[in-house]
Amino acid sequence: MDKPALRRRALSLWRSLDREALSSQVLKALLPWLKVMGFQDILLYHPLPHELDLLALPQRYPARYYLPKVAGKGLTVHPWGPLAPGPFGLLEPTTPAVDPGVLDLVVVPGLAFDREGYRLGHGKGFYDRFLASVGAERVGVVPEALLFPLLPHDPWDVPVEYLATEGGVRGVR
Repeated sequence: MDKPALRRRALSLWRSLDREALSSQVLKALLPWLKVMGFQDILLYHPLPHELDLLALPQRYPARYYLPKVAGKGLTVHPWGPLAPGPFGLLEPTTPAVDPGVLDLVVVPGLAFDREGYRLGHGKGFYDRFLASVGAERVGVVPEALLFPLLPHDPWDVPVEYLATEGGVRGVR
């Protein structure tokens, strides 16, 4: 199946899921893993309507948090703070950008992931370009229903090292 067809299939699956319950379960699975790993500078994301909502994480795990912002064809990193509407219907931070080198963990959303850590995104390449330039660990967050055995991937696709689902967090690399 090609990527556009997989995107349609993934969006259809998202519509059938209880996103609120799954977000809570994935958050619960992330907490003990974060405590063991000790991450202190974490890039979250502001969720689209079909993505897991992990915005409660800062109240549950003490760390410095950041949010991405679309800038041209890339993403910039901003300390957690006030938000304003941005492109693609996302709320984005209004705080000044910082060097992404401060990050030690990037929480990566996706339409779907495969068991090797490859991500099916929206096809714009924002996260792949960003992840290729950042040395932080990467954890993909996805419901088990959207964890596929294998997704097609291109040479520029950047996999994550960990996957967090309602079933727990596991390494894939």
